[in-house]
Amino acid sequence: MLTTTHLSRLGQSLWLDDITRELLDSGTLARYINEWSVVGLTSNPSIFDHAITHSPAYDGEITRLLDQGQRGEDLFFEIAVEDLRRAADLFLPTHRRTATVDGWVSLEVSPLLAHDTQGTVASARALHAKAARPNLFIKIPGTREGLPAIEEAIFAGVPVNVTLLFSPEQYLAAADAYMRGLERRVAAGEPPDVRSVASLFISRWDRAVAGTAPARLRNRLGLAIGKLAYKTYRDVLASDRWQRLANQGARVQRLLFASTSTKDPDASEVLYVSGLAAPHTVNTMPEPTLKATAEHEVVPNTLSRDGGDGY
Repeated sequence: MLTTTHLSRLGQSLWLDDITRELLDSGTLARYINEWSVVGLTSNPSIFDHAITHSPAYDGEITRLLDQGQRGEDLFFEIAVEDLRRAADLFLPTHRRTATVDGWVSLEVSPLLAHDTQGTVASARALHAKAARPNLFIKIPGTREGLPAIEEAIFAGVPVNVTLLFSPEQYLAAADAYMRGLERRVAAGEPPDVRSVASLFISRWDRAVAGTAPARLRNRLGLAIGKLAYKTYRDVLASDRWQRLANQGARVQRLLFASTSTKDPDASEVLYVSGLAAPHTVNTMPEPTLKATAEHEVVPNTLSRDGGDGY
C-alpha cells in the first residue's frame, strides 16, 4: 500500500505545498488528487516567486497586466488568485465530498502587512472576496499583530490558515484566537462554522540547531516540537471551551504540519512524514517530498494522543 493511501486511511490529510502554472496546465495536480490522495494545497509568496521567475508560462499574463497598468503587489495577486482559483476548482469535488473538511487551497496576505492588524483584516476580506471560491483559506501569520487579525477574520466569516507557528505555545494562541472569533459569532447570532487550520513549522527547528545538536539528537527537535503540539491540540479538543463551541456547530481547527521536507541530505526524505502521522491532522509537503512519500511505501507509526516520546 502506498504511504499516501495509508495516511489517508489513517485520517491524516495530505496537501501539496506548491503551485505552478505547469502543475495546473499539465494535469499533474489533477493526477496527484486522483492517484496520490492529495486533498488540499498551500502556497506562499516564495512559492509564487519561484514559479513566476523560473517559468515562461506567466510571461504573457505579466505583459498583459503591465499593459493594463498593474504593478507590484497588485500584479502579483492577480496572478496568484488566478492560479488558486483554478486549483480551488480542481479540489471542489473533494471539498464537497468531505463536507468542507478538505479540498482547501491557501493564499497568504502580503508580508508587508506583518505588523498591521487592521490592514491584514482588510486584505484577508478583500482577497477572499476577489477569489470568490468557498474553499480558499487566507493565510495570516500567528504573530502578535496577526492574532487579533485572525480573530477578526474568523468573526467576519473568512476561513483562515494560521501560518508561521513554531511552538505548542504559539499553536495554543492561534487556537485561542480562532475560538474567540467563533464565540463572537455565536454571541452575534451567526453560525460558528468558519473553517481554520493552524500551521506548525517543523523542519526549521532542526535546521536551526544543525551545527550544535549532538549526533544522537540530530533531526529530532522538529519531531519533538510536533509531538508536543499534537498533545496540546488534543487537549484543546477535549476542553470544555471547545466542546461548548462544537455543540453549537463549530468545526475543528485542525493542526497542520508544515515545512515537512527534510533539510539534512543524510536523513530520510520522509522523516517528518513517518514521524508525524496522526489522525485529524494535515501534512502539507512540497512536490519532492510528496513523490518520496508515494514511492517509498513506508508505513508510518501513528502518534499517540499524548504525543509519545515528544512529551
